[in-house]
Amino acid sequence: MIDLRLPIGLFFLIVGGVLTTYGIFSPHDAPYIPERINADLDWGHLLVLFGGWMTLAGWIAQRRIKRNMWQQRRDSEDSTEVEM
Repeated sequence: MIDLRLPIGLFFLIVGGVLTTYGIFSPHDAPYIPERINADLDWGHLLVLFGGWMTLAGWIAQRRIKRNMWQQRRDSEDSTEVEM
C-alpha cells in the first residue's frame, strides 16, 4: 500500500517546478505587482519545498512499513522454527 504523501508530494514538486520555470522565463508586466516581486517564482519555490517535504515524509514512511513487514515476517519464521 502506498503512502498518500508520496503522490501528493510528487504532484507539488511538478507543479512547483513548472511554476518556478515560468517565473524565471516569463515577462514581469503584471500591473498589480511591484517590479521587484516575482510571485510565480516565489510560489514556485514554496511549492517545491512543500512537495519535497511531503515526498520525503512519504518515502520515509514507506521504508518504515516495508522494514516492519520484513521484521514481522522474519519473527514469524523464527517462531515457527522454535515450535518444531
